[in-house]
Amino acid sequence: MHPAAEHSPLGKSSEYISTYTPSLLFPIPRAAKWAELGLSAETLPYTGVDFWNCFELSWLLPSGKPVVAIGEFSIAADSPNIIESKSFKLYLNSLNQTVFADTQSLEATLRTDLSAAAGKPVGVRVPPPAGEAGGGGAALGGGCTKTKKKTQKKKKKPPPGKARIKETPTMEERAKTPPKKNPPPPPPPPGGGGATQQNNKKKHQPPRMFDEEVSPPPPTQRKEGGGGIFLDLQRLLKPEKLTVYARYVRRGGLDINPYRSTEAVPFQNLRLARQ
Repeated sequence: MHPAAEHSPLGKSSEYISTYTPSLLFPIPRAAKWAELGLSAETLPYTGVDFWNCFELSWLLPSGKPVVAIGEFSIAADSPNIIESKSFKLYLNSLNQTVFADTQSLEATLRTDLSAAAGKPVGVRVPPPAGEAGGGGAALGGGCTKTKKKTQKKKKKPPPGKARIKETPTMEERAKTPPKKNPPPPPPPPGGGGATQQNNKKKHQPPRMFDEEVSPPPPTQRKEGGGGIFLDLQRLLKPEKLTVYARYVRRGGLDINPYRSTEAVPFQNLRLARQ
C-alpha cells in the first residue's frame, strides 16, 4: 500500500456524509509508484488515461426531484496524483442531497474538484440517463489468449538464380485476456478485469501474453495497474509499439480502467458486457 494511503479512508469505518463535501477527496502522489518502477514524470514511456465510471451518480434538481445518471471521468496517466478510490466514492455520495440547477452545473463542479485533487485537468461527462452508456456493452479487440493457437508458416525457397534477401518484417498482434477474479491489494481496486494489448514486433519473436507461462514469470502482473503491466510486456516482448487497456469489474458502483500506449492515438471508454 502507498504510505500516503494509510491516512486515507481506505479500510476504515467512514461516516456517511450527504452534503456536498469536496474535502473528502484524498489525492495520492504517483511519484512513489513511478520511482518503484524506475520512472519519473519526465521519463514515462507511455501516454494514457485512467477511465473512472460511476454507475450510481445522483443529485437533486431545484424542484427537489432526485436524478440518477452515469458519470464518466478521465484522469491523465501523467497527472501528479491519483485519487484514492474510497474517498472518490464518499465524495460522489456527498452529492446525493445537493441541488444543481442542471447537468452542466454538476459537470463543472465535478471538473473543478477532481482536477484540483489530480493536479491536472480531469475530463467529466454525465450522459443522459437513457444514453448509449446503458447499452449491452462492447468487446475488446483481438483473440483470447486462452483459446488462440499459434501457426507457423513454411518458408518458401527462392527461385533458382535468385538471391535470398534477408528481411525482418514486422507484424501486428492484438490479444486479450478473460476477466480475472483474484482480488489484488489496492491500488488498483480489487475485482475482476479483462485486458487487451496490441504491439508490433519482429516476426522471429513469437507473441507471448502476460497470462501465459514464461520463465521466469513476471511477479507483479496481478498486483500492478496499467503502468506495471505495460512495463512487464515492454521488457518481455520489446515491441516497436505497445498498447495496454485493462477493464475492471466495478465495486461500490465505481470502476477504474487504465489505458497506456506508446502511441498518441484516440482511445474510447468502452463498457464490456460483464461491467
